[in-house]
Amino acid sequence: MMIRMQKLYYFLGLLVCLLLLQQCKSDTPMSAPKSSDKVEKKHQAEPITKPNPEDHKKETPQEEPPTHTESEPPKTSSHAGVHFTELSTKNGVELDLRYATNNNFTHKKIYDCGRCYLRPEAAENLLKAQQELKEKFGYSFKIFDCFRPKAYQQRLWDIVPDADYVTPPAKGSMHSRGLAVDLTLIDEHGKELDMGTPFDYFGEEAHYSYDHPEAVKRNRWILKSTMERYGFGGIRTEWWHFSYRKATYPLDEWVWECH
Repeated sequence: MMIRMQKLYYFLGLLVCLLLLQQCKSDTPMSAPKSSDKVEKKHQAEPITKPNPEDHKKETPQEEPPTHTESEPPKTSSHAGVHFTELSTKNGVELDLRYATNNNFTHKKIYDCGRCYLRPEAAENLLKAQQELKEKFGYSFKIFDCFRPKAYQQRLWDIVPDADYVTPPAKGSMHSRGLAVDLTLIDEHGKELDMGTPFDYFGEEAHYSYDHPEAVKRNRWILKSTMERYGFGGIRTEWWHFSYRKATYPLDEWVWECH
């Protein structure tokens, strides 16, 4: 009897243990993921791709090439009307363009035809100078030479290849820049004032330092001082030659048309 009771107790105890074990399993969450599992699943949902070096290179702004601020020299050969001004008798000046004839120191015709062009600034101030001369003395300009294209400068050099008389084409004359003018003064009757020598006289008598009579000195002084007031400068060996000093231009190859 005693043995039977022990077996019964043993069986009941085993049954209770089984029930308790089952109860513990049911209380434990079945699918609670760990925090590391959450991060892993998030990464799996939004995969991160490595940046492509080529894509990064495309997104990087490329440096623009440097911009030149200097601006380029005007192509006057194709835009002569913009960069040159023609002077004629309509402007009140008299023209005696010697290099369009054989009446010059080479005794040969250098220009195909005679026309007087200057850069706009030079032309404008030359006419202002003439206006002053007319108002003060009744004088006007007689012009012997203006713009000289490089081709004509070369032609002149080929005839007289002497730097004492002709500027080498490679160096270039101020005439070939459209800034130089050769001229003299005439009175109200069109008569040339006495300047001591003719135009293109290559000797000491053409120098400003030569001791001429007072009348010649006065005429030269009127011409030189008036031109200087309007931006022109002379040279000591040629009383007739003046260059406009307040502008710069390159040598130009443009050649005017002959009508």
